[in-house]
This record gives sequence, structure tokens and C-alpha cells, in this order.
Amino acid sequence: MKTIQQKFAVSFSYPVHFTHNVFDLENSLLADTLITTSGKTARTLVVIDSGIIAANPNLIAQINQWFIKYAERVELVKPPMIVPGGENAKNGWSSVREIMTCAGLEHLDRQSYIISIGGGAVLDMTGFAAALVHRGIRLIRLPSTVLAQDDAGVGIKNGMNDGGAKNFAGTFAPPFAVINDLNFLKTLPFQEWINGVAEAFKVAIISDIKFFRWLCEHADSVKDRDQEVMERIVYKTAQLHLHHIATSGDPFETGSARPLDFGHWAGHRLELMSNFTLGHGAGVAIGIAIDSTYAMLEGRITQNDLTSIIIAIQNCGLPVSSELLERLDSNGVPDVLKGIEQFREHLGGELCITLPNPLGSKIEVHHMDPDLLKQAITLVLRDTFSDQPTAVIS
Repeated sequence: MKTIQQKFAVSFSYPVHFTHNVFDLENSLLADTLITTSGKTARTLVVIDSGIIAANPNLIAQINQWFIKYAERVELVKPPMIVPGGENAKNGWSSVREIMTCAGLEHLDRQSYIISIGGGAVLDMTGFAAALVHRGIRLIRLPSTVLAQDDAGVGIKNGMNDGGAKNFAGTFAPPFAVINDLNFLKTLPFQEWINGVAEAFKVAIISDIKFFRWLCEHADSVKDRDQEVMERIVYKTAQLHLHHIATSGDPFETGSARPLDFGHWAGHRLELMSNFTLGHGAGVAIGIAIDSTYAMLEGRITQNDLTSIIIAIQNCGLPVSSELLERLDSNGVPDVLKGIEQFREHLGGELCITLPNPLGSKIEVHHMDPDLLKQAITLVLRDTFSDQPTAVIS
């Protein structure tokens, strides 16, 4: 027998920009980003979340005028393509096929660009399509929500929901660049405004105690839609996410440890249970409440720590509980606990859950006690931080 052991390393690098009014005629950031090694104009397809158009009805006209202004450097191959936004963008394949078909008809090549403007689901769907055409067309992400700007849009994953599971299909494909236009945040409905703050709490609770304390102090400002506070949250949270991806030693998640999924096993399950009427941020916030309560019961954080987490999340306007937690399966077990097994399968067979230990740092555990989890869910359902107890799971 003969064996050749192949081994090589590939270095990835991409900028994450923070700006305002990216399509202002005097803002050349995007034009400076759309480069080609041949020196020819950058042929570009633009895909836009329908929700962005509803909130910014002049956006398409602005984009068209911007491309005219920079016509010597960039080319818009066809009018911007509008696709459905929200989680349903990831639930079917029609938009993926539409983008791929358009890329073929317009003869886009590997030095062409697809610009995706929208929330995390549209970025995921567009990124998935871009990764498949010619094994990868250059993707520029322009995230439009807090959740997309501080988490989903700055990473290297593209996921599609299928087979009854969140992100069942997908690719690891680093973008060519990310441009966070912070002005998009000003037109967000309140729920979209606060959803991404759950991801800020997620990274702060397990990695940055100073940032967590700052979030606690500014929770009311978040709820009051303080733009300056939100811009700081977006920047710091994105920075923490990017630092982990770059330094964890496992950017493509070949192992089992995924600290950036703290609170997500329950969050993903709750999203599915609600048929995605519960947003990702709300699901993660409830998942953080469950896992933090579990960590408190195990003595990893204090009761005061847990109180700080719950109260700060609530003060931002995010939920920490849901009637979905009352739903039991045929065996009388909380249905949300199916998320543990779904998470185990997604990880590759070995369960690895991140918990705070203590607050501001983390530990990876490979087993969660079912009885202690039920107790944590009961405490979350009771909402021990208000005067209105709810149903208790026995």
C-alpha cells in the first residue's frame, strides 16, 4: 500500500467596515472595495431584502445613481434583485436558484461580485448561492439589522434550513468584504432593533465581564433606541465574534466546541417550535436564560450573576421566557429539550455546550443533567424576577 499525505494551509483575510450612508455619492468605500485583478470594471449583481425596500423606498434609486457615479470602476449587470426577507428566505430554494440562474445568464465569473443587502437570513441564502456558482463568486455583505451587523453578517457561515432543522445545509465561505452601514439600523422596527443585542449578551457573558457590565448599565438606552449606544454594541460584539473566529483554532468548526453557540441549542429549537414566529434574537435570549439558570444551579455563577443577566436582558426589551417552554412531548418531557439532541447531531455526535464559569468566562460541558435542566426551565417559566408566576413543569 502507498499513501501520499496531502497537507496545506490557506490564509483568509477580509475587511469589516463600519460606515454611514454607503450609497451616498460622495462615499467611495464600496467602489474601493469592488476591485478586480484584471483592472476591468467590477461586474456586480445586487440582491436586496424586501424588508429593506419597505423601510427605505428610495434605496434602489440611490443604488442606481451610485453605480452611475462610479461607472468607470463598477458595473451593475441588471437592476437590483429583490428577494423575500425574514427566516423564510432560508426555508426554500427558489431564491437560491434564482440568484444562481441570474449569475449564469449575466455571465458572472469568479472576479465578479454579488452584493447582498439585508438581514441575516437573506445574507445566508445569498451567500449560499454565491458559494455554489463557479465554486465561489466574490460576496460583499451589507448587513441591515443589528443581528446581522454584530453576528451573522461578519462570520464565515452560510446556512439553509431543511429537513426540519435549523441550518441543516450550508457552506463555510468567508466573504470578500463586509460593510456595516449603521444608518440602516435607524429604520428597523423595534423587534429587529433589539434582536441582535441577544448576541451581544451571549459573547459578553462568556468572554468579557467589562462589556457585560456595560450592557447592564446601558440596557435602558437600548430600549430607548439610543443610536450611539447601539453603534458601540454592534462594533464591540462584531469585534468579539471576529476575534473568536480568528483565534479559536477551529474557524470551520471541525471540532465540537462552539462557544459562539451559547444559548443556541434551546434558541434554535424554540424557533422551530414556533414555526419561526419567534425571532432568532428572542430565541437566543431565552436560551441564554435557560443555560445561565442551569449554570447557577450547578454553582458556576452566583444567584446575583443570574439576576443581573435576566434583568439586563429584560430591560433591553428581550424576552427571557415563552409559553413554548410549557409544551410537553408524549412522554411528558419538555419539547424544547429535543434541541439538545438536535444540537448534538449538528456538532457531529459529541455534545458540547458552553456555559459561563464564572461570569465573563466559559467552560465546555459534554453532558447536561436532564433533571437539572427541567428545574432550570421551571425557574425560567416561573419568572422569579417578577410577581407573576407562570406554569411549573414537574
